[in-house]
Amino acid sequence: MNNLNSILIEGNMVRDPQYRTTPKGTPVCNFSLASNRYFRQENGYEKEVSFFDVETWAKLADTCNNMGKKGRGVRVVGRLKQDRWTGNDGKPRSRISIVAEHVEFRPEFKKEAALDGDRKSAYSDNLADEAVASDFSRNDDDSALITEYEETSQSVVMEEVAETVF
Repeated sequence: MNNLNSILIEGNMVRDPQYRTTPKGTPVCNFSLASNRYFRQENGYEKEVSFFDVETWAKLADTCNNMGKKGRGVRVVGRLKQDRWTGNDGKPRSRISIVAEHVEFRPEFKKEAALDGDRKSAYSDNLADEAVASDFSRNDDDSALITEYEETSQSVVMEEVAETVF
């Protein structure tokens, strides 16, 4: 029996994704993610930033390479993986990374349109740019759930835009 190994994390890409292929031709894309945490202290709020390495494979790697760039907001669902090796000094080393199974990209807004006061069209133009990438294929049983999620997600984003714009 497998133990539960699952993670969901949101943040921004620290740098542009690094894309490569394995000797057998399988695409692999790696990127780093910065996730902010705010917590209350006696003197107000503190900010803590954590950095995570993420790796994607196959079609998901292609999508992340094409849509990802430094600063882009992403939500990653995946599993934790620990790499272990012996360093040149003979000491054991390890690193924990995230192997993504699902990646969502936050919409990008056109700065030119926002500066011109046409924020509404900047939002609607970029709504088409938002993408959800996954290693899982959709089937007819999931379509109602996916539609409900997309409608809820869109309404939440619209409310956030309305709060920041107006």
